[in-house]
Amino acid sequence: MEKEPKGMFRFGLLGKDISYSFSQHYFSEKFEALQLNDYTYENFDIATIDYFPEVIANTAELAGMNVTIPYKQAVLPYLDEIDEEADKIGAVNTIKILDNGLLRGYNTDVFGFEESLLPLLKRQHKKALILGTGGASKAVKYVLDMNEIEVLFVSRSPKEDNEISYENISESIMKEHLIVVNCTPLGTHPAVELAPNIPYQFLSSNHLLYDLIYNPARTTFLKKGLEKGTQIMNGLKMLELQAEKSWEIWNR
Repeated sequence: MEKEPKGMFRFGLLGKDISYSFSQHYFSEKFEALQLNDYTYENFDIATIDYFPEVIANTAELAGMNVTIPYKQAVLPYLDEIDEEADKIGAVNTIKILDNGLLRGYNTDVFGFEESLLPLLKRQHKKALILGTGGASKAVKYVLDMNEIEVLFVSRSPKEDNEISYENISESIMKEHLIVVNCTPLGTHPAVELAPNIPYQFLSSNHLLYDLIYNPARTTFLKKGLEKGTQIMNGLKMLELQAEKSWEIWNR
């Protein structure tokens, strides 16, 4: 059931350089369609996470927030409560402001990624490369782990045992890891010519390329996959699914 409007309800997106935001457009259209005239959604574009308490203190009637790059991990110390699943993942992308003013964090990226990924999986998809190690990559790993898909991170500065550098992606690694998920911002509008530096020549029709970016719909990363006959997916469906899960959390 949708919540009946009672006074003013404000929602928003916390992030940095987010003028392109999917969320603001999506929720503004949703509120209009549901005739929730007292509901608003705005961008909280802050230079550092240090400004987060100021946003909370100065935004009356704030009921919930989404969180995007680069604050999905940085926001954790500022929350009063963290949902068990979000705590396991180590990243939050949804915040509910409780009636007592406490902030509770959730991760709806997991739902969005899993629901959009599972229909694409085939028998050969047993191992995955995750490009990037930010907050979104943690939700991606969580989903792949749950579905018994072995994960190898690719990072510009590898620190953990299951991380390698881009320079160390060999032909055998590419042929063994038939899912490649881009969790970096490389290729996002307006710098659409950029793409992660992986050896695309070793892609095949057995591969699945999943890009968390949704603007443009076909990034350079995905286009390079198409040239090799790979299955591709952008991040739009994941965003829509996670947004609806956020809405469900805010309304319960």
